[in-house]
Amino acid sequence: MADFMVIASGRSQRQLGAMADHLMAKLKQQGVPKVGIEGAGVGDWVLLDGGDIVVHLFRPEVRRFYNLEKMWGMVLPEPDRMAALA
Repeated sequence: MADFMVIASGRSQRQLGAMADHLMAKLKQQGVPKVGIEGAGVGDWVLLDGGDIVVHLFRPEVRRFYNLEKMWGMVLPEPDRMAALA
């Protein structure tokens, strides 16, 4: 297991790819020796595994479908509320 899990959304496959690239560079810059990545080619759900930190990047509809927040009893905001927060 990881010490930290981050769950975030992007609006498009292209944005998720850019977010993943940026995060990979930042993790390596911070000294994370190996960053695993899954799903970057598809772009609906990208997983970055930095060992102590795992990052899930979703398109909003995919995030709602999998609803990982329910593991901790968290309620995901309604889609219109999420758009207002962006």
